[in-house]
Amino acid sequence: MTATLIEEERTMTVQIAIAGGTGVVGRLSVEDAHARGHEVTVLSRSSGVDLTTPRALNLHGVEAVIDVTSIQTSSAAKSKAFFTAATANLLSAARAAGVGHYVLLSIVGVDDAPYGYYAGKMTQENLVTAGDVPWTVVRSTQFHEFAEQIFRRMKVGPVSLVPAMRSQPIAAREVAARLVDLAETSPAGRVPDLAGPRVERMADMTRRWTRSTGIKGSIIEVPLPGGFGRALRDGTLLARPGCWHSEQTFTEWLQN
Repeated sequence: MTATLIEEERTMTVQIAIAGGTGVVGRLSVEDAHARGHEVTVLSRSSGVDLTTPRALNLHGVEAVIDVTSIQTSSAAKSKAFFTAATANLLSAARAAGVGHYVLLSIVGVDDAPYGYYAGKMTQENLVTAGDVPWTVVRSTQFHEFAEQIFRRMKVGPVSLVPAMRSQPIAAREVAARLVDLAETSPAGRVPDLAGPRVERMADMTRRWTRSTGIKGSIIEVPLPGGFGRALRDGTLLARPGCWHSEQTFTEWLQN
């Protein structure tokens, strides 16, 4: 969907439920939606909602759901279990409440790299697109913020083992704004992917992040084995033709 069409279809106020609304992009989506005057309900464990439990989830009055749920795991089994339970519960509640639009954030290249965490995201996409709640799915490349996340997750003592990876990072704030844009409009199915303006190496991004923050630590780039490791290195997770490119580079983001 083009930016012009989005502008034409926007409504004045939308009641939006944001699943995963305390995460990196979820929190920014909440801020953006509030700034536009929308009514926002945050669905997250910290707000007292566990989406993976079968208990009733009340979405009465909600017009659009933005789903940015996530789980920190590299296990395909755990990822699939989480996204199957959370997405099924959300879809059931949305259907019962007559929600007219389900906006899902997914990952560029997920169908060509269905390993580990990505296996769960592919399962999530399939549940949403096969369901009877009107939907929009938008895929994004990794966020600029991913460099810090990788550094902290992979740190062993003074050393951080960063996977050999080519990325096309995008600011989470720009992704959040795009999600709210979509929630303000009619369901559009699969829309153009979101990607940053430049291709970067994750190890280089992590080193630049540590320098900009003054955090000490050695970065060692490690090629991961198997299909997922190849996908990280060979461009599978980079932008596809026809995607929407953001403006802010990783360097510019570091300077903010």
